[in-house]
Amino acid sequence: MSSAFHVQGIPATELAERFGTPLFVYDADVLRDVYSDLRRRLHPAVDVFYSLKANPNIGVCGYLASLGAGAEISSMVELMTVRRAGVAPRDIIFLGPGKTRAELEECVTAGLYAIVCESLDEAGQLERIAAERGIDDLPVLLRVNPDFHTKGSGLAMSGKPRQFGIDADLLRRSGDVIAGLRRVRVRGFHAYMGTRFLNADDIVHNTREILALSSELAEALGIELDTVDFGGGFGVAYFDNEKDLDVGTAVAGINDAVVPFLEAHPGCRLINELGRYLAAACGTYVVRTLYVKESMGERFVVADGGTNHHMAAVGIGSFVKRNFPIRSLSRYGEEAAHTYTVTGPLCTPNDVIGKKVRLPRVEPGDLIGVERSGAYGPTASPGLFLSHGFPAEVLVHDGTPHLVRERDRAEDLLAKQRAVDFPRP
Repeated sequence: MSSAFHVQGIPATELAERFGTPLFVYDADVLRDVYSDLRRRLHPAVDVFYSLKANPNIGVCGYLASLGAGAEISSMVELMTVRRAGVAPRDIIFLGPGKTRAELEECVTAGLYAIVCESLDEAGQLERIAAERGIDDLPVLLRVNPDFHTKGSGLAMSGKPRQFGIDADLLRRSGDVIAGLRRVRVRGFHAYMGTRFLNADDIVHNTREILALSSELAEALGIELDTVDFGGGFGVAYFDNEKDLDVGTAVAGINDAVVPFLEAHPGCRLINELGRYLAAACGTYVVRTLYVKESMGERFVVADGGTNHHMAAVGIGSFVKRNFPIRSLSRYGEEAAHTYTVTGPLCTPNDVIGKKVRLPRVEPGDLIGVERSGAYGPTASPGLFLSHGFPAEVLVHDGTPHLVRERDRAEDLLAKQRAVDFPRP
């Protein structure tokens, strides 16, 4: 029997009619459930920080902040976003390998909990800024590129040559540099090994090693260990051959590592930063079928959105040639008896949302949904390709849909361009 897909009782067809397509729909109930379940399981000394790079929408960020999440940010606009979303400065950290002087100065002005230094030169620049402003106690964390290896990551961020952080061996030999900081106070360390871990043992291993390395470095450098951000990288299963992370096992192992660490460092603030894990499950990318056609024996669904809005589902990094979960939203209850390649409207053969997708019969006007799309949708996509612009985004909270990002209009895209009055023959 056929039925439309619903979000908190609202049919997807109604959302599409009201807000148009393509459209990202975020379910606040799912956001709440994922966050609350993790918060309930984690040791109370571990704070959960939301990594805005996964989805910087102010509505998503604001809702997570209302639940108690802090924020990890990496740009000036992300700083503006979290401040408007109501995140307190004591619950914000700023990191990234290429911070500008203007960004560093704005972080100092905002009074963030800590600026994460990715090099000793950056710590030196902050020392100079603090001196210029007469600040005697500017809090920073040092990002460490550990010298242990990990496995199971979809994308390794540390443990090998990377632009991120300071090599652990270099830090061990930098006691004089750290001791020479008179106005910058090193509160502790940050390490992030990678993303999309689906094996709980890998996450527990990372946590134990990062906490041990932080203790070692603090002693070697004579630092009072006040804070450790041990990363996160919890994975989300997208593909048929994957299983979701066993969060219970992962968190139990994290807690087992945390208890003895806190006995040795009472009062130390611990931070677990997560982006994809918190946001992915809440989102559905909704597109409308424009045409259904056949080419050389292969059936195609041509929709009004694709690569330009959801590059992760199309194929970047580890996502090459594998499909996100894709459903018919118009015929949600019908048997998936047909096979289609689902594409967007762009003039490139790479604009493929899914290959050989099993769906019910698809007709022009039907809605197709790419599930688990709450993370790395618009934020990781070339929205200006062919000048289509970015789609609307809607957050459904307590049964009410809220437009949390307006769709780009033609004038929005052209407003910053300037015509040149060329001479004509």
